[in-house]
Amino acid sequence: MTRTVVHLLRHGEVHNPTGVLYGRMAGFSLSELGHRQALTVAEHLRDNDITYVVASPLDRARQTAAPVADSHRLELAVDERLIEAANQFEGKKVSIGDGALRSPQNWPKLRNPFRPSWGEPYLEIAHRMLAAVHRAREQAAGHEAVCVSHQLPIWTVRRFLQGQRLWHDPRRRECSLASLTSLVFEDEQLVRVSYSEPAGSSSPKVTGA
Repeated sequence: MTRTVVHLLRHGEVHNPTGVLYGRMAGFSLSELGHRQALTVAEHLRDNDITYVVASPLDRARQTAAPVADSHRLELAVDERLIEAANQFEGKKVSIGDGALRSPQNWPKLRNPFRPSWGEPYLEIAHRMLAAVHRAREQAAGHEAVCVSHQLPIWTVRRFLQGQRLWHDPRRRECSLASLTSLVFEDEQLVRVSYSEPAGSSSPKVTGA
């Protein structure tokens, strides 16, 4: 039986002075703290048996993955399926009681929170993330892989794998900045899920994750 671990690493803090939901927008890179968080995670994983590192194509994910790949002398791969979820509120402020959510013209986008109606369906997120996870498991068979992605995709695939409903309260996500959601497989079967915060905790309400 082959034991393989796939770590889902959320990227570090992003420089976002205007506080918008940046989603898939270009030009959003790690802040100084975000770079330190990436280095902290790389140090945390330094002695792990990592043989494959892959990231979402977005800058913040690749910047978070780079120190991990460098510390294990690996080439960084990119997988489009690890990208942030599509969202119709990209580029806008979406805090409760402020920004785009106060505008009646945007209310139709909120009509179905269970799908959700304002962005990429949860089930589609889960399926593409699961495909990326199994690709990483195959590439690192018998060892460990690191997949750098984003808060909502990581939390969605975790809920899918644990048999939980996919719609949820975003304020209750267990997926801090630079956190690790680790999936342990025996051959193709998932046998354990664990979670850790080597760079410390952060609020799940941080926008544009």
